[in-house]
Amino acid sequence: MTRQQLRELGIPANDDDPPDSGRTFSDGGNFRIEVPTVNSVEAAARILAESKRRGLTINRITETFGMFRHTADEIRRYVELGQEYGAQILMSVGPRAIYDIGGGAQTPEGARIGYRLRGQEQVVRAVEDVKRGIELGVRGFVVYDEGLLWVLGRLRTAGHLPADLHLKSSAHCGHGNAATAQMLEMLGANSFNPVRDLTLPMIGAIRSAISIPIDIHVDNPRMSGGFVRTYDAPEFVRIAAPVYLKTGNSALEGHGTKPTMAQVDDILAQVEIVSEFIHRHYAQAQQSPAGRF
Repeated sequence: MTRQQLRELGIPANDDDPPDSGRTFSDGGNFRIEVPTVNSVEAAARILAESKRRGLTINRITETFGMFRHTADEIRRYVELGQEYGAQILMSVGPRAIYDIGGGAQTPEGARIGYRLRGQEQVVRAVEDVKRGIELGVRGFVVYDEGLLWVLGRLRTAGHLPADLHLKSSAHCGHGNAATAQMLEMLGANSFNPVRDLTLPMIGAIRSAISIPIDIHVDNPRMSGGFVRTYDAPEFVRIAAPVYLKTGNSALEGHGTKPTMAQVDDILAQVEIVSEFIHRHYAQAQQSPAGRF
């Protein structure tokens, strides 16, 4: 009874062996490469310049330190780098529970709060953070709070924010099923990043429930499990396209840090490896060219 009712809601009833997605980005690409946790302009510049030299395409750079921890000049430089190399730049909303004075998020139990906002003043400040980023040229944002996503989506619809604003739901929200993914799409998410340890059937079920791209971690920092799923990358593309392959985090110890230049080199190596494995094991998959957002 419950499985049938879920199907009637447009949600898969189980985690079956996933079929080929058969979907693409608007440009015909099946996948794009995203490098997350690029939390300094210097790291972004080296990653983009060196990837171009190696003949690699990085479609998206994601900053996760928090916009309110960057100067206006730094944010402008991120935007300029994106324009120069044809990479989408996503900046993260700065206010979040772990930066607030409340102690709950710092406790083992309170860690489940993730990066969500505490109190309505935090919501106001988060919207202001987004508006500051927009004024500096940013058009893509990582969002950690479902209520904020709902607010930003409605402000965009009402014309108070740019119509081309891209809102990415972060893995730090802790979501990992098709029902929640569908809800976040309804709230205004333009891409959905589930938790990092989902099986292929679980990811396939999410793809069947939503139309927006899925952002999937191919590898992870030690503090998020440290697992490296390079051999799964071709399967991610096959079952979850259109998909952003989040690549390079295994070079880092954790999140919210600024990569060293040595870590940047390890990030680039992982991007190169993932690109090779997709070509080797799923050669028909097409990557979106640079400059397509």
